[in-house]
Amino acid sequence: MIPRFRPWLDWEELSTLFSRNKGCVEKFEKEFASKFQAAEAVAFPYGRSAQWAFFKTIGLENAEVIMPAYTCSVVAHAVILSGNVPRFIDIDLADFNMNLDLVEEAIDERTRVIIATHTFGYPQDIHRLETIVKDAENKYGHKVWLMQDCCHAFGAEWKGKMVGTSGDVAVYAFNVSKIITSVFGGMLTFQDKGIAEKVRRWRDRNFQTPKWSKTWKRRIYLLAFYFAFHPRLYGITYWLKTKTPVLRSLTDAYHLDDKIHFPPDANERMNDMEAAVGLRQLKKYDRIVENRRKNALFYQENLERRNGWVFPPIRLGATYSHYVVRVPEREKTIKHYASIGQEIGKLIQYCIPDMRSYYDGKKYPNASRTSRETINFTVTKENINTLI
Repeated sequence: MIPRFRPWLDWEELSTLFSRNKGCVEKFEKEFASKFQAAEAVAFPYGRSAQWAFFKTIGLENAEVIMPAYTCSVVAHAVILSGNVPRFIDIDLADFNMNLDLVEEAIDERTRVIIATHTFGYPQDIHRLETIVKDAENKYGHKVWLMQDCCHAFGAEWKGKMVGTSGDVAVYAFNVSKIITSVFGGMLTFQDKGIAEKVRRWRDRNFQTPKWSKTWKRRIYLLAFYFAFHPRLYGITYWLKTKTPVLRSLTDAYHLDDKIHFPPDANERMNDMEAAVGLRQLKKYDRIVENRRKNALFYQENLERRNGWVFPPIRLGATYSHYVVRVPEREKTIKHYASIGQEIGKLIQYCIPDMRSYYDGKKYPNASRTSRETINFTVTKENINTLI
């Protein structure tokens, strides 16, 4: 069985199991900031923890946060758990990102933050976003923070400008499905060193030093990832995932889409072992993204055009966290590919405000449709020309 994604892990990452890794968090912050053109970077245990901590640091409370209706639900969880209110915006079917015309219409005097998610690695128009923010600030006379959600879009560029360099803050996450991984983990990047230092001080006061047991758990996770996604062993992983509750019981503590909660260790700082993995992954970033771009183009040129299938765009500057196709019969399509040994993914199979926890009675037709129709093909296999 060919997995729907596979982290690029080899002996370099495994070597962290046997190293002391002392001081790696600070080193990871510095090298990550340098790689993604930021003045400073501040590490966290999860991307959602990073987002939550930023809101807490700036004193955001009972404010309106504009965000896409179609994105990972943990983005909305962080807004709610920080004491604020999400304002959902429908997406554009062309690239799965927020419709910026609707963003302009939605801004009012309560708006304090806009979260721009570059979904599936497709860069949003950051220049227009910056203009929207300036116009809103002039109109309402207060700061409107612009957060770039780069969890799918490490290094993506809009007209030559890296998306994470725009606005006030960018957020990244490093779980095993992301472009690069540190087992778990998150990062905020800043162009303003003063804001970065303020966030770092808040983190150090409010996040706990990780327990020694957490490092060992992360070692076990890393080893498990290495074997679980190994081509010769993934059939067992797939069986456990689809036929038993074993793997679901391990992941539910970290992510339940319709339950507003954080993982139990969300307030523990990133540990040195995770950062050591991240440092090794960072050195592979260019090769990883080059491979994703090559594979996305291969699909675009060679995947059979079936009736009703809508293919994604190929965009300059995109990093393709996933190659996503909209299909009319998703479950049937997934079963077909499984029968020939290829796992097809379903990612973000919900529109957030359609869920019970966030239902607001409004319609988000594009987000709802996308949540029902999307599948994704692996872009993490080094040679995919044998798949189709």
